Order: sequence, then C-alpha cells, then structure tokens
Amino acid sequence: MEKTLLQPNKEETGTRLDAWLAAHLPVLSRSGAAKLIEEGRVTCGGKPLPKNYKVRGGETLSVELPEAERRELQPEDISLDIVYEDEDVLVVNKPKGMVVHPAPGHASGTLVNALLHHCGRDHLSTVGGEERPGIVHRIDRDTSGLLIVAKNDEAHLKLKDQLQDHTLARIYRCVALGNFREDSGLVDAPIGRHPVDRKRMAVVADGRPAVTHWTVLERYPGYTYLECRLETGRTHQIRVHMAHIGHPILGDTVYGGKKPVPGLQGQCLHAMGLQFIHPRTGERMELTCPLTEEFEKQLFKLRHLHT
Repeated sequence: MEKTLLQPNKEETGTRLDAWLAAHLPVLSRSGAAKLIEEGRVTCGGKPLPKNYKVRGGETLSVELPEAERRELQPEDISLDIVYEDEDVLVVNKPKGMVVHPAPGHASGTLVNALLHHCGRDHLSTVGGEERPGIVHRIDRDTSGLLIVAKNDEAHLKLKDQLQDHTLARIYRCVALGNFREDSGLVDAPIGRHPVDRKRMAVVADGRPAVTHWTVLERYPGYTYLECRLETGRTHQIRVHMAHIGHPILGDTVYGGKKPVPGLQGQCLHAMGLQFIHPRTGERMELTCPLTEEFEKQLFKLRHLHT
C-alpha cells in the first residue's frame, strides 16, 4: 500500500469525505474512496474516519492507496483532432477530460492509447519510456489544447532540447479570478510538491525554477482574460503560479478553493499555441487551435456581466 497525506482547504469544510477524496485523487472513484474508508484506510491523527465524516479544513488525512497493477499499453480507436502531422512529429488538439498517458485509475482511454492506434507502436519515440511513447510534454486532464508528439527518438531528443533552451514555446489562454493592476508581468517562483498534500504542487523554497509570463487580453468585473507563456514547464505551473499571486484560474477547484463553475469542466485553461523548430527541416513552426466551445461560452458570459 502507498500512503498519501492530504490536507483539505478551509473553503472545502463540510464536504463529504468520499466525495472530497474522489475529487482530489484521480486514481479513485467515489465508490473506491468509500471502500477505502470502510476498510479503515483513511485516517486522521491515527484514527480511522467514519463513512459520514465531513472534512473540516486544515486537518491532515492519511490515505492508504493500493499499488497500481502494470498493464501492457493497448491501442484504442479513439478519434484525434490532429492539427499537424508528418514523419517526425504530430501535433494534436487534446480535448478536456482526456488523460495524456495511462496512470493509476486511467488504464485506458488516454491520448497514448489513441496514438498507439493511429501511429503504431513502432512509429512513436521511446525516449519517454514504455508508458509514455511519443510524449514530449504533457497538459493536465482538464486542460484542452495543443500537445506535440515525437514519432521517433531523434525528433524527441531535439524537441526535448528545445524545451530546455526555451525555443519550444507554449502559449495558453485562461480566465483568472480578480483584476490585475498591470497589463503584463511574470511570475518567477519555484514549484515543487506540496509539503502536506503530495498530489498537489506548490510554490516552495526548494522547488524547481519556474517562470510564467502573462499578458492581459480583456478585463471584466472580477475576472481577467489572460495569455500565458511558459518559460519552464513544471507540473500545473500556470495554475499554481496564478493561485500564488492571488488570481486562481476560473473553475480550478484544486488550487482556487472555489466550487465548480456551471457549464465548465475543470479549469478555464487552454493550450492555444505552439512554436518550435522542426527537428528535421529546421523550419520555424507556429501552430494554433481555437478556444473550446465551453471556453467561448464563459467569455460570452463575462463580456455581458452587468449589461
């Protein structure tokens, strides 16, 4: 069993324990969380918690998770929105809700399963390991947008170098809570694992360097539409940085401390653009994809606030 420590926010006080665990641990369904509680595998202060427990906010929960079984990756006939493809690279517009590669709780239905069907196992790079064929970088399950895939090891290594020297640019659009005083700026704050909740990331003194550049696109009462450019690519970087400066992303219940937004799945964050040097031709590639329908609907609502 793997033991994980979690700490609910004060804003989550009163949430049923099984629902809270399912929302914060992607490996668990609500019924799976309920089973762990019944088995006494969810404790606080060393004492098992009852099924009807509601989180209080601020307490430290200990959860024993079963070890994941390793399974061979299987190709799956899943439709892909391909923005660009040649013999070396493939750029896909990933939909919200799709996990990039198999992980505990997500053994199928991932982008990797779809890529194995579309490209074939022999036409994806192996640099990322057996469980991540072709995957050069990732975006969160509930973030939509562009992701580049390497179809051979040479292309993968060159793209990986571009990530390191920042010649591979990733441009995002998001809606953040609150109003920004300046029209542009950057967040330069190291990111690492949260000291208590190991499933979350946080700005921590001993974290890895992380820099996010942001520019205001539109302002609304209580909200701001932003473009963000990643200089580094830490896990959940934009979400963590925006929350760190007091402007969490709309719909981000993990880092924003707010309730889910009606009509919005997860955070209002979209990987809109990619810029990179083609690993074979040396050509400068600039690719974009439109905002999702639900993102556009949120912008429409915000643009018509108080009108």
